[in-house]
Amino acid sequence: MMPSTMRNKNNSKILKILVSVIFWLAVWQIISMIIDKVLLVPSPLTVLAHLYVLLATVDFWQITATSLWRIMLGFVLGTVFGVALAVLTSTSKIADTLISPVVRVVRATPVVSFIILALVWIHSSSLPIFIVFLMVLPVLWSNVTAGIADTDKQLLEMARVFHIGRLKTVMKVYVPSVMPYFLAACISSIGLAWKSGIAAEVIASPRIAMGTEMQNAKIYLETPDVFAWTIVVIILSLIIEKILVKLFKKVSIKYDV
Repeated sequence: MMPSTMRNKNNSKILKILVSVIFWLAVWQIISMIIDKVLLVPSPLTVLAHLYVLLATVDFWQITATSLWRIMLGFVLGTVFGVALAVLTSTSKIADTLISPVVRVVRATPVVSFIILALVWIHSSSLPIFIVFLMVLPVLWSNVTAGIADTDKQLLEMARVFHIGRLKTVMKVYVPSVMPYFLAACISSIGLAWKSGIAAEVIASPRIAMGTEMQNAKIYLETPDVFAWTIVVIILSLIIEKILVKLFKKVSIKYDV
């Protein structure tokens, strides 16, 4: 593709995004003017002013960094254990019989139920990590399991016939086969990780957390702050997802996915 064509395509994409943002900001402003109550629907400018005040404080960055750390730690743990369980249940019928039903139950159970139950056993500061872990694990498990099951049987037979070692078979056959499933699971579960992590923070209210700030703002009827923190959560989620997509594209090229 020519550089000028790519530039025009990028400019067109940016223009579409800007038009969409302006349109929905206008809708938001109109709704705010009709209701005319900051307590219910603050205007975009009011929320922006509160967001500016938040950004200027040291506490904001500490709170944001702490929540980001918890959610990403839960995401990484869920990814690692999800892949490990997928390998285990795919290679052992006994493990599959024992573990698969539990993972499916976890996947089907509402996140709020886990948050309420886990509050009894886990400290509030660790709860978001545990909840994100629980939400991410089944997604990785199911996708990686499907990738292992869909591995080309002829390639595996060829590796066996030519006495290719187990490690080499894993790296040259299984990994390229599973990689698209793994990447898709990571991208789809990062949004779920943010939603479940912030929900856990709202309910558990650990001392330093974005969810706690949102809950406090709601209690004290600071609706603009609720909107401001929500915007921060959305922006962070989009940034992390964008970074992961770019990173995984490089991985995909490496494994020719």
